[in-house]
Amino acid sequence: MQELRTLIGKEITLEWRQRYALNGMLLYIVSTVFVCYLSFKLKANQLTPITWNTLFWIIILFTAVNAISKSFTQERAGRLLYYYTIASPQGIILSKIIYNSGLMLVLSLTGFGFYAFVMGNPVGDLWMYLVTIFLSSIGFASSLTMVAGIASKAENNGALMAILSFPVIIPMLLMVMKLAKNALDGLDRGSSSEEVMILLALDAIVVSLSLILFPYLWRS
Repeated sequence: MQELRTLIGKEITLEWRQRYALNGMLLYIVSTVFVCYLSFKLKANQLTPITWNTLFWIIILFTAVNAISKSFTQERAGRLLYYYTIASPQGIILSKIIYNSGLMLVLSLTGFGFYAFVMGNPVGDLWMYLVTIFLSSIGFASSLTMVAGIASKAENNGALMAILSFPVIIPMLLMVMKLAKNALDGLDRGSSSEEVMILLALDAIVVSLSLILFPYLWRS
């Protein structure tokens, strides 16, 4: 636990030193929402709740890919070698998953607040929608962190990140959108329990596989 706390503290320190990256992600969300507003403001009556929901998750998905793709690329080779000598691979990947989950949660909640303010808020069950954002933040961060670790071993890691991430993330994204649609329609929370359990199971599976497989990748 001490190792984990130290590594998470290191991630926060690095992010604070490179605040332009976080500011760039926030600017990306704000500008994308504003472009959507300009595109649909003349057709406000045609922006159905399902379109509203789809646009939001497209924005969150691309934000996640852009935010997490730098998890390993921002580290220099010498620094990674130093980490290799003092920290366990499980601690490295778990600290990055926890940090990226927190980062995605901040970006998603900020994006949701601004998106709802600009585009309106048709959500019927706000609490369930926030639960969906929380579970999706953990799921996206866990999946994309492992993919970022794999992509960092290749020369053209940006293209490889995009190629590998979407097949991994699509099943989770479909379940997230289904749960978000239930919250959007304000359905009874009991009808969404199966989707919540599936998302929790997917998150647990991805984290477990990362802990099992990352040591082999780390040794390479």
